[in-house]
Parts: sequence; C-alpha cells; structure tokens
Amino acid sequence: MKIGAFDINDVLPDIERPHAIVVLRPWIDVGNIGTLALSRIERHLKSEEIGRLAAPGTFYDFTRYRPRSYFNEGIRQVNVPNTTIRCSTVSNGPSLITIHLLEPQLYGEEFTDSVIELIKWLKVERYCLIGGMYDMVPHTRPLLVSGLGNGGTVKEEQLKMGVQQSTYEGPTTITYLVSQEAERIGIETRTFVAHLPQYLDIEDDFVGTAKLVEILCNLYELPEHLIDKQKGSDQYAKLQDTVETTEGMTELMQKLEERYDNSLTDESNSLTQLSPDIEKFLRELGEDI
Repeated sequence: MKIGAFDINDVLPDIERPHAIVVLRPWIDVGNIGTLALSRIERHLKSEEIGRLAAPGTFYDFTRYRPRSYFNEGIRQVNVPNTTIRCSTVSNGPSLITIHLLEPQLYGEEFTDSVIELIKWLKVERYCLIGGMYDMVPHTRPLLVSGLGNGGTVKEEQLKMGVQQSTYEGPTTITYLVSQEAERIGIETRTFVAHLPQYLDIEDDFVGTAKLVEILCNLYELPEHLIDKQKGSDQYAKLQDTVETTEGMTELMQKLEERYDNSLTDESNSLTQLSPDIEKFLRELGEDI
C-alpha cells in the first residue's frame, strides 16, 4: 500500500502503541553511532522491514549517495540508497518502529510530509531521534549526551540518564520539521545526541554506539548485555598512544578535561568556547589520526 511517498507492506505484524526510533544519515550520525546502535537493537528484537520509499530517486541525488553493486550467489545486484522502516516487538512494551532516514537533497518538504503522514497512519505515540555529533570533548571522560523532548516523563528520563538539555542553534536539517509537527499534533518527542571527540574522527565509534544502546535499553527495558562498552574502551585505548605522542596534545587535553569538568558543575551545563586556534588544531589532528 502507498502511504505518502512510501510503499508499506500489505500485511503488517501486530503493532501496539508504537514508538518510532529514528536515525538520520549523514547529518547527525557521525561515527555511525546511531545506525550501529539501532541495528544492534533490531538484530536483538528480530525486526522485519515493513516499508521503504517507492521512488528514492525523487529525493536523492545518486551521484552523492552512490548505489552499491554486490554479488549474491554469483549474480551481480545493485543496492539503491533508500529510507527504510522496520518493526520490532518488545515484551510488555510498545512496538518499536525503527526508521533509517536518509537525508533528502531534493523535495525536502514533500519528504518530511511523507514521514509525518506515515507516523500518523501508524498511530505513533513517540518520535525519538538518536545520533551523534562531533564536539571539543576529551576521549578520557564519559561521553556527554544532549537532548530535547516533550510530553510524558521527559524530565525524569533526562535526569536518570544524565542527559543535558540541548542549547544548539545553527544549521539544521529539513527533517527537523517532522519533530516539530509531531509535537504540534500531540506526539511525544525525544532527541538524544552523543558528543564525540572531534580529534578522533573514527568511522565506526563503538564508545558512542554503546552510549546510545545504553539509553535505548534504559528507555525500553532491554537486556544490558546489548551494551558492549568493552569494544569501545579497547578502540579508544588503541588511539591513546597516538594522542599522547602528538606535540602539544598533553596541554590541550588538560584544557579539554578542565572545560568538560567545569561544564558538569556549571548551572547551565554548557561547554565554554575554545579558541579558534585550538579547535583548528584538534580538527587537523583528527585527520592525522
């Protein structure tokens, strides 16, 4: 069946009081942590795909999001980039609609209207966006998570999980209109964004992945064994020697740690600005590492 721009399976699993958990690529998925976290939850819950865009080329430039060819039992096939929707069942909890959003380059308003139409049709009760962003934070401290939300027990959830209120202002994504409209029509919203060290710039960041999985496990009472913190600890430990032997990095790490620690005692819970020279140095360091 057709819902907005999406093709949805004619036969669907039982869906009860659904919550949508959403990852947006590539805008707010640095280190692939949102994608990795959501995929881990999907594998555990044995989720099944229930839909995808009928004509992804309407919204995507395939010279920017390249299709990928692969062999399946000796036959060459092509995987076309798309936005996909999956459904999972949680014992004694809401059904989880997991959405892997690929940010549109074309017809952004039509794209967001289709996502809104979809979550309304599914009778979604909560729309939750997870992801990661780079920040001038030290890898030697626990990752910070910032967020926003409305409805339900959002304040209690943020306090329990140590989530700071987001104060971000600046460039954003057209898909934020989905959260805005969801809030307007009475759907609860949540956003959880982990702040990753800018200077590490890791393709698959397992520390950030574990942090988002931990948040989802807390929200939906999923088993703690899904939270693989050791893999991330080992990953960061391998990079420690590189950081320590980089000229000037010891002093800069002290500044980052001091800035981080002060943010935890500051009433605003916000990180103070570093000088432009320091931020430039850390970005260049990330390229070297």
